[in-house]
Amino acid sequence: MENATDAVVEVRDLGVRFGSQWVLEHIDLDLKRGEILSLVGASGSGKTTLMRQIIGLSRPSQGSVHVLGHSVHDDDHEVARMLRARWGVLFQHSALFSALTVFENIAFPLRELEKRRGGLSETDIHALVILKLEMVGLKGDIAWLMPAELSGGMAKRVALARALVLDADILLLDEPTSGLDPDSASEFDQLLGELHATLNLSALVVTHDINTLAALSDRVAVVDSGRLLTVGSLQDVVDIDNPFIERFFHGSRGAAALQQRGL
Repeated sequence: MENATDAVVEVRDLGVRFGSQWVLEHIDLDLKRGEILSLVGASGSGKTTLMRQIIGLSRPSQGSVHVLGHSVHDDDHEVARMLRARWGVLFQHSALFSALTVFENIAFPLRELEKRRGGLSETDIHALVILKLEMVGLKGDIAWLMPAELSGGMAKRVALARALVLDADILLLDEPTSGLDPDSASEFDQLLGELHATLNLSALVVTHDINTLAALSDRVAVVDSGRLLTVGSLQDVVDIDNPFIERFFHGSRGAAALQQRGL
């Protein structure tokens, strides 16, 4: 049974240890239904490790993660398959399969899921892939290109189309604008905002891009040295007296982004 609260992701007392080193400790965090929650922290602070825990790529040393009321570390394979169909992931650097066309990259989740349900027709798969390409602002004729033929911005959009192809409720994005020039990053932020509003997605965004964070976030969670420092509105977070927050939000780049948004 799905959780009746407004949290679609619930992380409780999560800890991850590699050998004797704790990478994450006592993390309690919720992703609320329909919100964009940005997760920020210094390099090596544990942001990506936390996202990997949320999508069940590894098991925590302690604590739990529930998505839509189900444990992501449940050994029930049917539960695991159901959850994978309810979230979409955009990995850092896009993570497209280099030997597959754009079409086959986007169709891959459809084929993997639907072959267990009896399968979709090729006509249906083709229509869905083209629809998702158009949804992320790309023309259908790029479906037959290889990933190596795409610009960085196009590759990000193809990866986003793949993340959306199963009509997931939850979107998880790891550094979505990494490697993009400022104009392309701004366009991608705008696209994410439009899709969030149209599809009412719940989204967790791991980012170090202050412009992405300021443009999209309903709330911001700050991880510092493996612990959750704070969670709140952007205004609440930037007002906290902390060395990382001072460097990240009040340096020249951060201050310019905040000033642009009246903060």
